[in-house]
Amino acid sequence: MLSVDELKKLLDDVNQVAILAGEHIMKVYATKFEVEQKPDKSPLTMADMAAHNAIIEGLQKITPNWPILSEESAKIPFQERSSWKRYWLVDPLDGTREFVKRNGEFTVNIALIDDHKPVMGVVYVPVTGISYFAALNNGAYKCLPEQSPELIEVRHRPKNNLIIAGSRSHAGESLQKFIAKLDVKTDLISIGSSLKICLVAEGKADVYPRFGLTSEWDTAAAHCIVEQAGGYLTDLELKPLLYNTKDSLLNPHFLVFGDNEKNWLNYL
Repeated sequence: MLSVDELKKLLDDVNQVAILAGEHIMKVYATKFEVEQKPDKSPLTMADMAAHNAIIEGLQKITPNWPILSEESAKIPFQERSSWKRYWLVDPLDGTREFVKRNGEFTVNIALIDDHKPVMGVVYVPVTGISYFAALNNGAYKCLPEQSPELIEVRHRPKNNLIIAGSRSHAGESLQKFIAKLDVKTDLISIGSSLKICLVAEGKADVYPRFGLTSEWDTAAAHCIVEQAGGYLTDLELKPLLYNTKDSLLNPHFLVFGDNEKNWLNYL
C-alpha cells in the first residue's frame, strides 16, 4: 500500500492531468462537434477521445509501469487485468449525454485502485473549473478556481428533510418508488455524471440511489471522495463496491449516503 505522503504527491500530479484533459474537452465543447454512437447506443464525441489521450499520456509519465483502464480502452480481457493489484481507472468524459446537451454537468474522473478499492480519486468539472479530490486517510476536498482547497464532509443526521440526488438522464420509476417510501419530506436534485456522488460528499445531498446500469469507471473516483468525506458507496446489501473482481465491468445497483444510522434498506 502506498503511504499517505506518496498518495498526496500523486494526487497533485493527477489533478494537473485532469485539468489538462478538461482543457481538451472544452476546446471541442466550443465547436459544432459530431456525435457518434457506441455499440451500446451511448454517445461518443471527439472530446471523449481527446481527454482519453491526454490522460493516458499524463498518467504514463507519472507512473509508467502502472496499468490504465479507461472507458475508451475497456476491451482489456479479465484474464489480463485480473493480475493487476494497482491500476488507474479512468472515465475521460463522464456524462457525455450532458456534454451533448451542453448543460455543463460532465466531469473528468481519474481513480487509483489498489487491492480492488479506490485509494485516490479526482473529479474535475471542465465548465466551472471546480475539482473534487481525495486520497486514502487524507480527507476529501473541493477546490474552486484560483482558491485554496477546502475540506468537505458528508451531512450527518439530517433532521428536517432529506435531499436526494438523482440522475439527470437516467431517472426512472425505481427512484420514484424509493422516494415515496421515505418517511420525511424530500427534495430531489437532478444532475449529471459523478457530480451526484460529489453532492453527497460535500453534504449538499443525503443519499443517491442508483438503480440503473453504471460501469466501474463511472463511480471509482467519486467513490474514494465520498468515503474520505465520511460517507459510503455500497451495493444494495450495504457492502462496499469492489473493482476489477469479475469479467464484467458493470456495477451492481448501489446507494451513496452520508448518514449510516438510517437503515436505507427499509426504503428499497
